[in-house]
Amino acid sequence: MKKQNYSYIGISFVILVFGIMFIPKIISRVKGEKIVDMDRHNLDHAPFKDVDMATIGPAPKFALTDQRGDLFSSEDLEGQIYVVEFFFTTCPSICPIMTQNLRQVQSAFADESEISLVSITINPAYDTPEVLANYAQKYDITHPNWHLLTGDQEMIYQMANKGFNLYVGPGSEVDGGFEHSGFFAVVDRQGNIRSRYDQYGNPIIYYDGLELSQVSKLINDIRVLLKEK
Repeated sequence: MKKQNYSYIGISFVILVFGIMFIPKIISRVKGEKIVDMDRHNLDHAPFKDVDMATIGPAPKFALTDQRGDLFSSEDLEGQIYVVEFFFTTCPSICPIMTQNLRQVQSAFADESEISLVSITINPAYDTPEVLANYAQKYDITHPNWHLLTGDQEMIYQMANKGFNLYVGPGSEVDGGFEHSGFFAVVDRQGNIRSRYDQYGNPIIYYDGLELSQVSKLINDIRVLLKEK
């Protein structure tokens, strides 16, 4: 009988130790996931931080066609602060994530007429204006200044690789058949590519379109650019 009591006491002690050690960690993890989820949907409410912005160089000029079938060029963006990405509608991997994250920027600046978003396809042979319009509807792209662009492939590739230095290209061994960096670039009202500095004082140049922390910094830095005259 005593052995059985000792057994119960031992089991109770193990359970108590487990509770002390692990339950706070589980609670913390649950709260952490809640915070992450809140951040995912409320990046526009992230605390603002005034930061120094580097000037990388002039953004390239272009003339393409938007999802409405209208001619759209870099001249239409004069005086605007805009974010640029390169994507394609049949991308099976990073593009949907990039689009969802760029929607955070759309949400943060829903009522801001000085902000534009520019998504340029790297598969223009397939991504016609109609296809781009359907993609916009599918992903709830509603900002009037979010332009999905298609056009001459050579011009697009040169603009991406030499103008923005955001690598794009064919990739037969990659899912979807195209390679691209997954980065966002931001351009100021004067037509210059801008970015914040990293912890070592070097320009980050681009913002990782797959990382919510980077999207949060992008939203912050757009606000910084809005303050510039």
